[in-house]
Amino acid sequence: MASAQRALALAGDPGESTAPAWKTIPSWYVVGRQDQIFTAAAQRFMAKRANAHTIEINSSHASYISHPATVTKLILRAAQTVA
Repeated sequence: MASAQRALALAGDPGESTAPAWKTIPSWYVVGRQDQIFTAAAQRFMAKRANAHTIEINSSHASYISHPATVTKLILRAAQTVA
């Protein structure tokens, strides 16, 4: 995974942004209880703010690697909901 990641561009696009998508588009969120990048409490806050359909698993930050079946199930549920 590290070899595929690119450096964060600090300059970015200086243009104005519109309303955040999470305010108007349905969201789903996997809280990784063992995440050492973002605490579970911070993830819960973001998910609640976005009114996301949320599941929690005992996983690190890379839940899609350690729990692919669980993450895939949530993605498929989301796709069926908005299709």
